[in-house]
Amino acid sequence: MPTHHIIAIDGPAASGKSSVARTLAERLGFSYVNSGAMYRAVTWHVLQRGVNVHQPAAVANAIEQSRIVCDLIDNQSRILIDDHDPTPHLRDDDVNRAVSLVSSVPRVREILVARMREYAKKDNLVMEGRDIGSVVFPETPFKFYIDASPEVRVQRRLAEGQRDEIAARDRADSSRAASPLVIAPDAIVIDTSALTIDGVVDQIMRRLVGKGLPAHSKTLRSRDFFSRPQNFARSLVLGLASTQAECHPGRSGRQ
Repeated sequence: MPTHHIIAIDGPAASGKSSVARTLAERLGFSYVNSGAMYRAVTWHVLQRGVNVHQPAAVANAIEQSRIVCDLIDNQSRILIDDHDPTPHLRDDDVNRAVSLVSSVPRVREILVARMREYAKKDNLVMEGRDIGSVVFPETPFKFYIDASPEVRVQRRLAEGQRDEIAARDRADSSRAASPLVIAPDAIVIDTSALTIDGVVDQIMRRLVGKGLPAHSKTLRSRDFFSRPQNFARSLVLGLASTQAECHPGRSGRQ
């Protein structure tokens, strides 16, 4: 059982879950972990080793032989693989093409889920991904599923200059045998299609209070948050939010 509070944020690609999870963590003073960055990191690693990602056994063997170090620095997750920092390569085109294959390998998911659970021993977490509430931390009472219409999600990816095929990612994520993308039975679903980042976070904050999350010393109440001009300016529509900072494993790397 985790020794800290865990808030699970799940959802499909380009639903806005990364921006929402990161902002929520900042408001609460929790650490932010993006599980997708971890899968992208190991994908880059196996590609660098010349492993055929269409061979699950070879992918699993490569990951088993690698030294993976995960830590929290300044409330952000960091991952090193064999002492290499994959941060600059998480959104490389070859990683975009291969991450679904690598993340579908059961042994890879087993290894990384174990690392994710280690984070819960270190701090209160907001962790986002595709199976956080259903597989990684099914016992947490704080589960949210962030969604948006397919049209909006495609527009968001295009605005980011990314080439992910949303429909293909959805099919791969939902149909894989190991930990498919599903809505946990007790998760609260929020459609972000017409909401701002802070609008979504406000909804989650209210739900957390209703679910009994103890007050945290670093939590910002909504009225205090919006009273600050620099924070009010951050109330941008999710589809227009900047993603420049999202190339750090603790800040992006959507799975």
